[in-house]
Amino acid sequence: MPTVAVIGAQWGDEGKGKIVDLLAEEAELAVRFQGGANAGHTISIEGKPLVLHLVPSGILHAHVRCLVGPGVVVDPEELLKEIDALRAAGVEADGRLGVSGKAHVIFPYHKAEEAWMEMVRGKDRIGTTGRGIGPAYADRIARIGIRIFDLFDPGRLSEKLGLNLRLKAHVLEKIPDRAEAFDKEKLVEAYLALGRKVRPFLAGVEDELAMAVERDARILLEGAQGTLLDVDHGTYPFVTSSNTTAGGACTGLGLPPVQIHRVLTVVKAYSTRVGEGPFPTEMDEETGERLRRKGHEFGATTGRPRRCGWLDLVALSYAVRVNGASGLAVTKLDVLDEVDEIRVCTGYRIGKNVETAWPADPAALQDVEAEYEIVPGWKAETVGKKSAGDLPEETRRYLDLISERLRVPVQIVSTGPDRGQEVWFRRPW
Repeated sequence: MPTVAVIGAQWGDEGKGKIVDLLAEEAELAVRFQGGANAGHTISIEGKPLVLHLVPSGILHAHVRCLVGPGVVVDPEELLKEIDALRAAGVEADGRLGVSGKAHVIFPYHKAEEAWMEMVRGKDRIGTTGRGIGPAYADRIARIGIRIFDLFDPGRLSEKLGLNLRLKAHVLEKIPDRAEAFDKEKLVEAYLALGRKVRPFLAGVEDELAMAVERDARILLEGAQGTLLDVDHGTYPFVTSSNTTAGGACTGLGLPPVQIHRVLTVVKAYSTRVGEGPFPTEMDEETGERLRRKGHEFGATTGRPRRCGWLDLVALSYAVRVNGASGLAVTKLDVLDEVDEIRVCTGYRIGKNVETAWPADPAALQDVEAEYEIVPGWKAETVGKKSAGDLPEETRRYLDLISERLRVPVQIVSTGPDRGQEVWFRRPW
């Protein structure tokens, strides 16, 4: 049975949570491999939304074992809050959720450092979520990071925190009102207590995955954010701090590349972006606001309004290539139900030239003008449709256009937020 990676093909917020939830019905494991509590995967069950940040979206299926890999940066306090929220909703994580001891830990000083960095950047700010993700990943690369394993050893934790706080003294000087984030003794006490609560969820994630592969289990790999936010392959510097592409699953989990059998890229039927950075197909304010309200385009983690734009086939072709996409999941199709004409970006105009390839230097995106192909809208309700035959002819043509231009088959189309509101063309198992 294949291992399927579910990857966002745009700037995140594509609806990966619902797709993973649907696929998890037939899976044995659901595994997060990168990112942290900056992710916001929303799943709607009978009209009631549930937002997951760290716990994989497969947790709502009682038979699925959910794992958080070493490539994730974990805020233990947020993780425990999420587990409590699931329990309150009648979903038990005990015995079903496993967290790698190699995962790096987010501390209050990471959040303070991130806020300080954004303040210093001023008009050049990145537009982060403020969850401390970037500084935690920076510490990991600098080899001063603190991992979940360290929360079980008072001496080791104290020593490592002491080093971190000495190295971050320049931040403390700039942010005196956040001094509690730099009190070593308080941090040692608090994080040892958090470690005791997290320890029952400790798991040997790499070993579990290896054994699951050996017994031919169905495994779902759940990405966070989207391809165009990848730290190496996205619109740098307006990106996240991890590898969001399918390759990130290998480094984030210790999974051999040959064990990823299929890559399902999730594509919103239009485009959105949160925070700063280039966005070639961004709509005018009136059209964007109309789509934002209909699509409820507000960040699941921060609540910030998302910038809305038309579908960008140049960017999507790039995402398909770097991920080795084998299938497409198209989401939020119903949000376009009332649109008269739909614009699809097919090229970038730079001066007198029109380019159909993603620029090698993402900075060039600041100066491009999107070239559009205009297709008719369907002006009919697609909410809750369950078969291709139920979709309007113009809707099917729009999906065919996406598939043909990207040269990847559409496998599933979401026609609403709830389970059961989707059209299957082909299942990945």
